Amino acid sequence: MRAELFTQATRVVVKLGTGVLTDAQKQIALPQMEQLVAQVAAQCAEGRQVVVVSSGAVGAGMGTLGLAKRPREVAELQACAAVGQTRLMATYEALLARHGRHVGQVLLTHEDLRHHDRHLNARNTLVKLLERGVVPVINENDTVSFTELKFGDNDRLSALVATLLPADLLVILTTVEGLMRNFGSQDSQVISSIREIDDLVEQTAGGTASATAVGGMAAKIEAARITMRAGIPMVIASGHRTDVLQQILAGAEVGTMFIPRPQKLKGRKRWIAFFHHPKGTLHVDDGAKKALRENGKSLLPPGITRAEGAFAAGDIVRICDGNGTEFARGLARHSARDVADRLRPREVVVHRNDMVVL
Repeated sequence: MRAELFTQATRVVVKLGTGVLTDAQKQIALPQMEQLVAQVAAQCAEGRQVVVVSSGAVGAGMGTLGLAKRPREVAELQACAAVGQTRLMATYEALLARHGRHVGQVLLTHEDLRHHDRHLNARNTLVKLLERGVVPVINENDTVSFTELKFGDNDRLSALVATLLPADLLVILTTVEGLMRNFGSQDSQVISSIREIDDLVEQTAGGTASATAVGGMAAKIEAARITMRAGIPMVIASGHRTDVLQQILAGAEVGTMFIPRPQKLKGRKRWIAFFHHPKGTLHVDDGAKKALRENGKSLLPPGITRAEGAFAAGDIVRICDGNGTEFARGLARHSARDVADRLRPREVVVHRNDMVVL
């Protein structure tokens, strides 16, 4: 299956984690970056379009500013990011130039991807860079973004970038060989492939003790949820493995592969499903859940048991079953107040064309 999915991949997003870009002193690990950039350039030379989502700015800034631990204060994080991002991009530019490649810096915030026009502009910019043979290097705009620094991570960003384009493959390179069974024990082993993210997979994923990183394996699993539903395969592998990109794209059994849904979601559905912080929640009964999931119906007032949040018409809302489990997401045609005031039974609250079953 890997060979079938990966050897034909022409557009690849590669996420490089802080742990594979910086050394123990929190400085940019130049030999490591050299070999990673060389791998990216080699794939470009083979005719692939490669987008890099790069962590490391805060870590590089920490080293420059003499900090041993990741700061807690937002202003300190922003200072580290400002200093580190400059060093990081200068290094990428110099290393890619050795291979005859240009680099384009793209700094994004959640708002850039949520707002529909800016979403499309970001995509068009990335596509144009790729068409011109430029390697886009993407990071969160940590120097101005409060929410992303506090709650976000580049694993999620890389999944959103892969979904935005869309890409044929997302590769997350980190400090471990993949999602490990019995991690830390002598009989630990890499889980080769995952078709469904269930409770066991979530339990296997853990946090991180790194001084510079955010999220750990749990964040990578959440990234996989996005790409799998979008119809994009994802691989978690070690960024310290020599020629790891070449091996993955040749279909070798490297790292952990997350097997996607058979068909990719269309652009507007991807935008609805993944690029918003929902403004509210609609709880529905079992009959409505079945109608939405199995029969492709729109959501009507009789199936709604209650509404939460102060959402307005045009906002994205979560759709949950009686247990509170989200199974769909959609664009509300009516406000929470309208729903609470009981609309006419045939009024459409979320149209099936504006809904994604997760």
